[in-house]
Amino acid sequence: MIAELVSSALGLALYLNTLSADFCYDDSRAIKTNQDLLPETPWTHIFYNDFWGTLLTHSGSHKSYRPLCTLSFRLNHAIGGLNPWSYHLVNVLLHAAVTGVFTSFSKILLGDGYWTFMAGLMFASHPIHTEAVAGIVGRADVGASLFFLLSLLCYMKHCSTRGYSARTWGWFLGTGLCAGCSMLWKEQGVTVLAVSAVYDVFVFHRLKMKQILPTIYKRKNLPLFLSISLLTFWGTSLLGARLYWMGNKPPSFSNSDNPAADSDSLLARTLTFFYLPTKNLWLLLCPDTLSFDWSMDAVPLLKTVCDWRNLHTVAFYVGLLLLAYYGLKSPSVEGECNGKFVTNGKQNANGHSCHSDMEYRNSEIKPSFASKVENGIKNNASQRTQLPSTENIVVLSLSLLIIPFVPATNLFFYVGFVIAERVLYIPSMGFCLLITVGARALYVKVQKRFLKSLIFYATATLIVFYGLKTAIRNGDWQNEEMLYRSGIKVNPAKAWGNLGNVLKSQSKISEAESAYRNALYYRSNMADMLYNLGLLLQENSRFAEALHYYKLAIGSRPTLASAYLNTGIILMNQGKTEEARRTFLKCSEIPDENLKDPHAHKSSVTSCLYNLGKLYHEQGHYEDALSVYKEAIQKMPRQFAPQSLYNMMGEAYMRLSKLPEAEHWYMESLRSKTDHIPAHLTYGKLLALTGRKSEAEKFFLKAIELDPTKGNCYMHYGQFLLEEARLIEAAEMAKKAAELDSTEFDVVFSAAHMLRQASLNEAAEKYYDLAARLRPNYPAALMNLGAILHLNGRLQKAEANYLRALQLKPDDVITQSNLRKLWNIMEKQGLKTSKT
Repeated sequence: MIAELVSSALGLALYLNTLSADFCYDDSRAIKTNQDLLPETPWTHIFYNDFWGTLLTHSGSHKSYRPLCTLSFRLNHAIGGLNPWSYHLVNVLLHAAVTGVFTSFSKILLGDGYWTFMAGLMFASHPIHTEAVAGIVGRADVGASLFFLLSLLCYMKHCSTRGYSARTWGWFLGTGLCAGCSMLWKEQGVTVLAVSAVYDVFVFHRLKMKQILPTIYKRKNLPLFLSISLLTFWGTSLLGARLYWMGNKPPSFSNSDNPAADSDSLLARTLTFFYLPTKNLWLLLCPDTLSFDWSMDAVPLLKTVCDWRNLHTVAFYVGLLLLAYYGLKSPSVEGECNGKFVTNGKQNANGHSCHSDMEYRNSEIKPSFASKVENGIKNNASQRTQLPSTENIVVLSLSLLIIPFVPATNLFFYVGFVIAERVLYIPSMGFCLLITVGARALYVKVQKRFLKSLIFYATATLIVFYGLKTAIRNGDWQNEEMLYRSGIKVNPAKAWGNLGNVLKSQSKISEAESAYRNALYYRSNMADMLYNLGLLLQENSRFAEALHYYKLAIGSRPTLASAYLNTGIILMNQGKTEEARRTFLKCSEIPDENLKDPHAHKSSVTSCLYNLGKLYHEQGHYEDALSVYKEAIQKMPRQFAPQSLYNMMGEAYMRLSKLPEAEHWYMESLRSKTDHIPAHLTYGKLLALTGRKSEAEKFFLKAIELDPTKGNCYMHYGQFLLEEARLIEAAEMAKKAAELDSTEFDVVFSAAHMLRQASLNEAAEKYYDLAARLRPNYPAALMNLGAILHLNGRLQKAEANYLRALQLKPDDVITQSNLRKLWNIMEKQGLKTSKT
């Protein structure tokens, strides 16, 4: 019990500093934007959607079905919202629990001595676990590991009680239930059933390869045959149900997720896929270089047999075969004491050759399962409870190392990653056991005390180094900036791109731009990075450059709806309405099939339709605008904030004089977001129009209260006051609006109008002049400036503005009429005109 507690405590202590860490990397999509975590989403959706909140049968789904993990996230969200502390706490506690259970499992195999302690400490401190524990989405691996071990322990109990107790099938039921739970945490959890079969055949029954078939067909081994058959049936049933539930289709991934799978060369695919397990084993053995992401070119493809890395592959598989042969070979001497009782009556707990009493005392354990007493009869099962031999433990360690890793090898289906460190969480159990039992075997074999001490302290030193590396690596997971900077060496394209997003969020614009360009230097066709760079440039008013990168992003990924959306917005603001209309229409027609994030795509499509409706609205095509708005409402995903869309629906109905419909949609907008300022203003205008003046004024004042710094609110209230003939108050509101939003043309222009209507012509001139400077090529601004100058007696300046307006819009009747009147006045005053 002490070993379990100490190992768990170490596992807990090493990760305590992650409690202050932020959400990182995949945490955002799995938690922050996952609708399945929200209380308004029915909790049953978790069982129909994948890990990221996408419908499991959708063509773009990742097919990662982990409902128990998602359910744990939902519970976290219900208790602590989006505070990352509680999420990290659950991860750390789960890791401590897994460490304790693994140590208990090791004790059954290695005994009560310090080698069990070594195995537990090695697992607690291994750096490969940092992604699974410090990264919140890694909870799937940690949770699966806990039930993986519980299932294996239940099966070991089933084996020890089989034939002696009716409870044995209760333990088998526990095996099946825990295996199912493990799979519902993460897919690879189902592999525990295969590991259980290996334990039964090669460890519990101590069979060698040549003995398997003859032994199984013997009648006396019917219980073994039955157990293995039930394991096979249950495993097949779980896999079949899993395949059916995800629509009988494998997931599809982009070529950057797994470049080898997308390679046209059979040789490159074969050599790379054979090499990748070698690279994973090296990460377990020497986790010096770790990264949050190993996709893209992090592991270059092996394209020829001359690639020197093929030597690593050969060495790996030769070593694996030798270990397997060592564990499965038939004993050369029948009377050897491996796994037997020694003549002095003491059990050989080291599973190796007979050794001294001192060595025995250091490693001896009591039988894992005590004798059973049923109906008053003592059934001694000691022949089944002695410690397994070294060879047996090697076989079980290899099965723990290899079998849970098989789904990640691309052997049965392509996976969406090259290397994923968190996938190694379960296989690391086999690795830790293998290293420990190897060190123990050497310790027993050597005779000199110096060599024994050297082996022991070398193993202890390895654990210390692992612990130090884990502590250092946890620092990288404190926040996204540190995490992405740490990954530049391994995957520069992905690391620089993600770092650019972080720097942008910190308002470090030049550094963010540099990071995006660095990412594109390493991989120029990354649509997301091209889009992100375009967005950065757009937000900094570099519209021509932004359009260039949006077009490159669309060329790289023609289904990137957000790039179409922002392209259309820029074109619309530049007055290129026909190009903008075509862009929005093209975006609205992009299907969401085979897209990685269909929710984000639907949001972008909805926004495109919203902006297309606004375009029609500004052109006076209100019926077309309504049609587009209705389509947007039909396509709108659950997470889309609809208040602006509903408000624009009300505006369109208002322009068509359909006031009841307009009021309905204004109210819908306010229901969806009670503090939506535009809806307060537009609904206030409707109330004023329908004679409900006092109600209208309340909505205008509420809008100002919601955001006292927004000039648009004062402008609308001023217009209301003007219509109520409260001229002085209206003028004050107009000035306030123009002062607050002095760079917003619409606000300044409207304020000038109100001041003119209030007969405050000098103040009106000031703001008409400002509006004309904000939009020097806008005919209406120049015409109105000319008109106020005309009224204020500045005739020559008025003439210049009228003429400039007519250059931009020669057929404007009002400007032509005003200019003729101006010329008449100027001629009467003897002033020279451009006509003469």
